[in-house]
Amino acid sequence: MLRIAVFGANGRMGRAVTRVVSASADAEIVGACTEPGHETVGQDVGELAGLGSLGIAVTANAEEALAGADVAIDFTLPAAVPGNLAACLATRCALVMGTTGLTAEHVAMIDKVSESISILYGRNLSIGVNVFTELARQAARHLGDGWDVEITEAHHRYKLDAPSGTALQLGEAVADARGMNLNDVAVIGRHGHTGQRPPGAIGISSIRAGNIVGDHTVAFVSDTESVQLTHHAADRELFASGALHAARWLQGRPAGLYSMRDVLGFD
Repeated sequence: MLRIAVFGANGRMGRAVTRVVSASADAEIVGACTEPGHETVGQDVGELAGLGSLGIAVTANAEEALAGADVAIDFTLPAAVPGNLAACLATRCALVMGTTGLTAEHVAMIDKVSESISILYGRNLSIGVNVFTELARQAARHLGDGWDVEITEAHHRYKLDAPSGTALQLGEAVADARGMNLNDVAVIGRHGHTGQRPPGAIGISSIRAGNIVGDHTVAFVSDTESVQLTHHAADRELFASGALHAARWLQGRPAGLYSMRDVLGFD
């Protein structure tokens, strides 16, 4: 039985992870934590997720939550990254991380800790989104540089970062297929007198409204035709399901930094 600990167990994604893991036949929740002082400390993680009691109390001590776990799943906020990494390192617990909005400093921390434990990081852990990303990569490779590329993403009003991590993942895949660095060609949002579209630009625009779980479209447009790839997320449990799939794959792997491309066997 795969033993899972949940970071941010009180959050929307933390509760989704608890539900998905509890519904599986081969995994169980053995630990759950949140930030110190939160009102949910001491509450049962199953009751928070609407499942009834699982006999696991939410703790503010991350190392305590990880003590009996094989893999931790983290969908928290960038501010929690240093502490969560430190707890995983101290307990030698593998980590699946889907936190977005990370800085270069956070990425460097992940790289360093992955020298000692196995970490799988992905801006989006949905299996469908990662297949979608590979389709965008292949489209960019075959359609060539002469096609303009526009990426549009839409999320709920509560999302804190923009563009979404998934939009950036898609942009990186397209840029990589073209032999470019996304930072050199990205045009994020447009306002005012922008001038003509720069050659090779990859446009990214964001929508924040209502309770949209996550919609992404990659449009390839030439002078004579267009190709659009779209992914629609109907329920955030799809991200939790992808995280559990990744955790199964990660269990027992040697120290290192992995991605969903490794899990899905993409070259």
